[in-house]
Amino acid sequence: MRPGAATVGAVYAAALLLGLAGFGSTLWYGVDEPAHALAFGTLILLGELARRGGPRHTAAAPVPEEAPGREPAPLAVAGSLAYALLGASAGTATTHGALQIVAVVVAACLAGIVPHIARGSGPRLDHLARRVLTVGFAALCFQPLYNSGAVVRRLGQGPPYALFLLLLLVLTALCDAVLAALVLRARTGFPYGPLLRDELRALLGIGSAVCATGAVMALGVAAAGLWALPVFAVPLLLTQLSFQRYAAVRTVNRQTIASLARATEIAGCTPPGHARRVAALSTAVGRELGLSGTGLTVLEYAALMHDIGQLSLVDPVAGGATALLPTEEQRRIALLGGEVVRRTGVPAAVAVVVERQADPYREQPLPARIVRAVNAYDDLAGGLAGGEHAGAALDALERLRLGTARDYHPDVVECLARVLARGGTPGVTSVVLG
Repeated sequence: MRPGAATVGAVYAAALLLGLAGFGSTLWYGVDEPAHALAFGTLILLGELARRGGPRHTAAAPVPEEAPGREPAPLAVAGSLAYALLGASAGTATTHGALQIVAVVVAACLAGIVPHIARGSGPRLDHLARRVLTVGFAALCFQPLYNSGAVVRRLGQGPPYALFLLLLLVLTALCDAVLAALVLRARTGFPYGPLLRDELRALLGIGSAVCATGAVMALGVAAAGLWALPVFAVPLLLTQLSFQRYAAVRTVNRQTIASLARATEIAGCTPPGHARRVAALSTAVGRELGLSGTGLTVLEYAALMHDIGQLSLVDPVAGGATALLPTEEQRRIALLGGEVVRRTGVPAAVAVVVERQADPYREQPLPARIVRAVNAYDDLAGGLAGGEHAGAALDALERLRLGTARDYHPDVVECLARVLARGGTPGVTSVVLG
């Protein structure tokens, strides 16, 4: 069994069992308050239909902000959470239970993702499994307490009740972050800590707004009835569309950088796929060393453009393998590359990494240490055996270890060895360490 498959399978199994329990209970006992179920189901359906999805066709590995499954559907999420935390409607207590909430959410999500799947752009099942489990968590925490009358007796319907809803939403958001990081850890093998930090950081942005909107929706329906839903849904839908445009601009910017990085390949300065392989492997090593968020993005961009200084050379480097050049020549190419990168409009931190990749590792920032080691590995493995045999990869790794006195940081080299032993990344030669 593939490493991590058991964890992902357990998450899927739990979501499936909860969804089947919801459908079974709803079919057996019938739908309570059909108008509310239809209204919230329609809201979730619209949110899923408006959700941005689709595979990305870029030349490098995804960064955390753009990882698969991170495309948000805030309207659907807020609607799901509002239904889970709905205790009253227009001043009258509701009677739907937690299992009916799960059934409505699952049915609406499935209906909403069918058009995306038909276009070949559907979200991964991770998204649906997390939604089922987190909404089930919120509903199971809230509905029994509310239906028993304990919440109203102790907190009333004023500010303490609203704070109670926000507390439940915070716990639900934490539950979703833990699940998301757990699934990513199982799929990628990256350290759990940085992945969890990425998810928690995302909660501080649009995640907190979605959670707050879910609570306000539930309170609005409790006071004004179902007429409150469109009042809150329209602004959130506009926010979702604006976020999609922002994400599209980021994607285009990243694709532009990846295309610019291929200029060295088109000019014959570097082997085909070199920049993509270095970027993918550098990102994996960066995650292993604890980089996340902006730091990981800077690392990826620098890795993509690390050889762009070769375009300024009169005589191309044989095979494009800068790792085999004298130190002074490596530094000259790195400085030329930094000057080129500064003119592209990317963050200045990317240019710093590019121009310092040939410095002694004790003077380098961590991203530059990673780019230098990974670039040398790809140069050496490709030069020794075309990058096709594990023996060449082992020889390249051994040469990096021999250079840890000055050129390559020992921690980076050992981290690279762990990533390669785990299978590397698509298109990168892995090694078997005995």
